[in-house]
Amino acid sequence: MDDVVKSLSKKLNPLKDGPVERPTREEAEEAVRTLIRWAGDDPRREGLLDTPKRVTKAFKELYSGYKDDPREVLDKIFAEVEGYDDIVLVRDIPFYSHCEHHMVPFFGMAHIGYYPSKGVVGLSKLARLVEVYARRLQTQETMTAQIALALQESLEPRGVAVMVEAEHMCMSMRGVQKAGAVTLTTQFLGAFRDDPAEQVRFLTLLRQGKA
Repeated sequence: MDDVVKSLSKKLNPLKDGPVERPTREEAEEAVRTLIRWAGDDPRREGLLDTPKRVTKAFKELYSGYKDDPREVLDKIFAEVEGYDDIVLVRDIPFYSHCEHHMVPFFGMAHIGYYPSKGVVGLSKLARLVEVYARRLQTQETMTAQIALALQESLEPRGVAVMVEAEHMCMSMRGVQKAGAVTLTTQFLGAFRDDPAEQVRFLTLLRQGKA
């Protein structure tokens, strides 16, 4: 593992005292009622009576990435690929996530490329990996780096390239309210980091066939 990957791993996998202590479902529902009152409405009115239950149920789905281990997603590697060692690229993987600063959505597309060394993973696993990290409270920058690092640590490829393009509702529907603005982030490791020509190839392949 080179110094860049070690540094990235340390930043993205800090030591923790242990798992977060979760409140009960009843406590979570009461918190939703408090927020409804804070917004200026009455949680006792007919249309909002079941909202706390719906919100807590939705949270289990929206933030399901906390219970998933990316290493398990990438644990099955296919070594018999008939000597294939060129780029594997999956583009336009849709995702929905939530900004950790305002807890409002950001959404877009993730693109992943890598040069296999010891084998490849099923293409659906790359989409699943994106889902694991997207379904957490996130920043786009961190999510981009986490996806790249997980691939590097599990597959040990010659290089990893990840690009994420997203629109952030914290910018579109509040604050400066600039709908349609797209944020782009990249993370390059291995051959892609060392050789700018590989970055150009990755970006060129992403744009092929697009208007």
